[in-house]
Amino acid sequence: MIDLQKPNYKELSSLALAYIGDAIYEVMVRQQLLNQGIAKVQYLHKEATKYVSARSQSQFIQMLMDQLTEEERNIVMRGRNTKSYTTAKNATVLEYRHSTAFECLVGYLYLTDQNERLESIFLQIVDFVSAQKKEKK
Repeated sequence: MIDLQKPNYKELSSLALAYIGDAIYEVMVRQQLLNQGIAKVQYLHKEATKYVSARSQSQFIQMLMDQLTEEERNIVMRGRNTKSYTTAKNATVLEYRHSTAFECLVGYLYLTDQNERLESIFLQIVDFVSAQKKEKK
């Protein structure tokens, strides 16, 4: 991968932190789905929404809150309290704010090179999504 200098997360707005977090998380989800052997693009998209929708991300951040460090909780609160000028079309305002908070957390972990922590959180999310699929069967 190209070795790009990462910006200092402290100098970014919450929306910029969520912006990078969204991109990193999207790549993680896509890699996970491709590693599962999913090849059809329509199915990839359908499965990805279980991870990337505002509603799903809202659930994930609520599931994770008790496990977060004080610094991580501060980042989440900073993201949740951010004024956004857009909203998700299939989510409530609160779900959208929680989603932004989740993306801020991912962005923070990525920019501070906490890759093991990011992977640990992501694997919990994969397990959560897998459990939800089994419940629906």
